[in-house]
Amino acid sequence: MMDQKRLFIAIAVSIAILLGFQLLVAPHVPHQPPATTQEASKATPHAGGVTPREGSPASGAAPAHAAVAEVVPKNVPRLKIAGSRVRGSMSLLGARLDDLVLTDYRETLEPNSPLVRLLEPRSDPNPYYVQYGWSAAPGEHVKLPGNDTVWTASAPELSTGHPVTLSWDNGEGLTFELGLSVDDNYMFSVDQRVRNDTGATVKLFPWSRIRRDYTPEVAGYYLLFEGLLGVSNGTLQETKYSDAKSEGEKHNGVAFTATSDGGWAGITDKYWLTALVPDQSKPTTVTFRHLSEGGDHYQVDYVTQEPTTIAPGATATLPTHLFAGAKIVSLLDRYQDEYHIPSFDKAVDFGWFYWLTKPIFYALDWLNGVLGNFGLAIMAFTVCVKLLFFPLANKSYTSMSRMKLLAPKVQALRERLKDDPAKMQQEMMALYRAEKVNPASGCLPMIVQIPVFFALYKVIFVTIEMRQAPFFGWIHDLSQVDPTNIFNLFGLLPFDPTLISPFLHLGAWPLIMGFTMFFQQKLNPPPPDPMQAKLFQLMPIIFTFMLARFPAGLVIYWSWNNTLSIAQQWVIMRRTRLPRPNLART
Repeated sequence: MMDQKRLFIAIAVSIAILLGFQLLVAPHVPHQPPATTQEASKATPHAGGVTPREGSPASGAAPAHAAVAEVVPKNVPRLKIAGSRVRGSMSLLGARLDDLVLTDYRETLEPNSPLVRLLEPRSDPNPYYVQYGWSAAPGEHVKLPGNDTVWTASAPELSTGHPVTLSWDNGEGLTFELGLSVDDNYMFSVDQRVRNDTGATVKLFPWSRIRRDYTPEVAGYYLLFEGLLGVSNGTLQETKYSDAKSEGEKHNGVAFTATSDGGWAGITDKYWLTALVPDQSKPTTVTFRHLSEGGDHYQVDYVTQEPTTIAPGATATLPTHLFAGAKIVSLLDRYQDEYHIPSFDKAVDFGWFYWLTKPIFYALDWLNGVLGNFGLAIMAFTVCVKLLFFPLANKSYTSMSRMKLLAPKVQALRERLKDDPAKMQQEMMALYRAEKVNPASGCLPMIVQIPVFFALYKVIFVTIEMRQAPFFGWIHDLSQVDPTNIFNLFGLLPFDPTLISPFLHLGAWPLIMGFTMFFQQKLNPPPPDPMQAKLFQLMPIIFTFMLARFPAGLVIYWSWNNTLSIAQQWVIMRRTRLPRPNLART
């Protein structure tokens, strides 16, 4: 029958979306630059050194690549970094920023857990670093700094408010400098300068690169991007590690390349970002690379489209920035405005529902500032959503209450016309129209809130503000699943049931959600069809097990939403003088 079909479709859509969440979130080319290379004149970098690519002035010269050396010196001269929120050091051998930890974040909730380490030297197991340099324009024979170059620092420490200059004299009239400073957060300013005392004009291509010499372990979630990303020509480009590898094999190591004025590009993890921000006023070419010599190496690099011309006695400067830190939304927004970085906030994977997800984040962040707890912010936000959909939900619940009053008449029709389904359907629809009720109205409030549910899931899952955000009681991290489990009596039995099956994890909050869904169902009119009734009885159980593997913050939202719906339905039932439901009914 038509009303049954609509009802089944509504239920199927709701279940399919949630099942889709479970399945999908579970671990689960432009112009190619020239491939020929040219060693820097008189520079002899060791294996793994920087070998500038040769390119025409039209295409620029990009930093090339070589295999990582088998032996990388561990004890090298270093510049200490002591920023307000970062600390570490920079190797003066090759001028690589390759040692950086974030002082505000720890790997786990344990108070003595190690600080999050973002960058690592090439001598460590997971090399991840940033480097700046120059390539010679075609026809130029210039001694350039390489990986074996030892730079001189103007001070022993780089800290907020105390910039440092690294310098190197090539002995032939050119002095190369890197002017470094760091702000109160995670933005480094890097000025690439060349002073020309040779008596002749020199043309060079300044470049910068981020290099990751291993394939990191990613979460493997469909809804979360991790890999090489950036904005070029106003368009967000995302390249997963696997895609970078496959495209690089096809195009001589190049997975993506584009030329634009400004933009930004880098490598992102779930919560952390390392991104190059070139001079927004100059045309630059960005390239995503995968290099396979001696292992997997991923690189994002920038090179100026036109060579920098340094006249005799002059100094040329290219100002750039480097972001290396946590993807705090408000901080990315601020940098976006301050430095005119296009779409810098898209480093946070707000997804296709960006227009909805980011406003929801703003709302939760503001409520957290007022209430002092993200869990309470989620509950307050749920009240706001209920108020927003109140007219629709009120109409729906009123219709369901009327459906309960019509149950005897509907049953009588079924008994009287059970041998004539077409006639029965016709008279039931006439009855519904006369009484102004919608048999599928019970699922409508749930369906219209699915986009909100999806966007809230993204906010809880991808924003660092929700990482390790506590609620009350046993919930110490709203972005993780409820840590309790009924199958080991909430920790009384010393074993982990999930070792047998991941579905044997059912925490306290998912159980609360299941009970609220059960009570809410009892307030709805029972489906007249026995098959529908059995399906409805199973829904709280199905949803409880499905949501058990979702972040606790999302389960709290659903539980509180159900509770508010129960209160709303109860008031409507009292107003329409319906009898109280029999909660013992099966």
